[in-house]
Amino acid sequence: MSQKELKQAFVSNLTGTSLQEVVLGSFISPVCLLNRGLMWILLQQATGILPSFCHLLLDFAALILPLVISCTIFSDILLQVIVTLTLVSVCMLCFIHYTYHTKTTFSTLLQSHVQFNQVPFVTVFRVFVNVKTAISILAVDFAVFPRRYAKTESYGTGVMDFGVGAFVFANGLVCPEARRKNISGSKINYIIKQLVSVCPLVVLGMGRLLSVKMSDYHEHVTEYGVHWNFFFTLAIIRVGASMLLIVLPIHNSWLISLLISGLYQVTLETTGLKTFIIRNTDRDKNFLHANKEGIFSMVGYVAIYLAGVQVGLYVMRQRSQVKEWLKTILLLLLASFVLYAVLYISQILVEPVSRRSANLPFCLWTVAQSLFFLSCLGLVDVVLLLSKTASGCHSILSPWHLHKKQSKSTGLVNSTVDTLNCNRLFSVYVLLVYMFINCTVVYVLHIWGITVKFW
Repeated sequence: MSQKELKQAFVSNLTGTSLQEVVLGSFISPVCLLNRGLMWILLQQATGILPSFCHLLLDFAALILPLVISCTIFSDILLQVIVTLTLVSVCMLCFIHYTYHTKTTFSTLLQSHVQFNQVPFVTVFRVFVNVKTAISILAVDFAVFPRRYAKTESYGTGVMDFGVGAFVFANGLVCPEARRKNISGSKINYIIKQLVSVCPLVVLGMGRLLSVKMSDYHEHVTEYGVHWNFFFTLAIIRVGASMLLIVLPIHNSWLISLLISGLYQVTLETTGLKTFIIRNTDRDKNFLHANKEGIFSMVGYVAIYLAGVQVGLYVMRQRSQVKEWLKTILLLLLASFVLYAVLYISQILVEPVSRRSANLPFCLWTVAQSLFFLSCLGLVDVVLLLSKTASGCHSILSPWHLHKKQSKSTGLVNSTVDTLNCNRLFSVYVLLVYMFINCTVVYVLHIWGITVKFW
């Protein structure tokens, strides 16, 4: 087999991991965020103001390094990694509690008021989705990255399968409709504005398509199709969902999401569509046959996007007291448990999760897991607020913003490094260097106040 065929086979015919392992992996990021915040409190109290470059080093060591090693060399001892990181958090929490004797009780904290322009755990959710995406895109081609974490072929729950759905959910979470931005002017002008806003995604999609075809880069065609890619999916979802929300009530986005995903599943079950998507291999017949996964899965992704809109509407309501935010976070957690119960039933009575078709179980899983992850990050925010109040440290910075910025060097790494035959330590070294470059670029842009969004 040629090198291209070997790489294609390396990411093909995979079945994913268990739902439990995906849930377990969700604890890594919140615990890392908690450790980062607590370390910042202790460093600030011990040394005062730190040089700005130390912020980058601290964030990389506390947030990026654990994520990389937990999905590579330590992936088989994930529980032990989480327990170890949690013990570190507990030790720092105890030290802060006994060192800084505060009269602030938990009940007093619940009654206190907080102010911020953006909901912190929503921002952090988007940050981690992008960070994990950036890591996985490169890591998946290395043997050190477990095959069970990669995207599944037809059915199953791979970590990267969730990453795709979470990316769509995150976009819906902060879309203009979720942020209650009024539609200025006519509806036609609003649609035109949405079309203009997705032009960069279309350009990126075309650029990826041309670069892949011209370089003869290895492709996994059952992922989206022969000519399709995720950039095209994101663009069409954004415009399609905006058109729906112009004529349908935004506050019932969850109901629209449920109807779309439910009717889509009925169509899969009562027609030959499921067989066409999963079994048909005649990709030379026409454009639809060549790109069936990308085209039909958009229905499920629109449903996920609309669910994200509903959650965004709820989360970004005006609240001032900590107890109100804690109630919100706990309701998100409860909603996650309910959806997981429905998912369990649907997988028994209907079919397993399928990213390839973006079926109803996939939509349920994505939203349930996203809500669980979001609520965990929210709980960490509450713990950090209590620790900050106890220590008197009022300068805990939010993690630097990594959303909407991903490295374009991934394909270059895959083209210049024999990813299949790299040893484990060198693979991790490449991933860490790659992520450090990503983070440094974004950090510099943040410090200089430069945004890459110009449209």
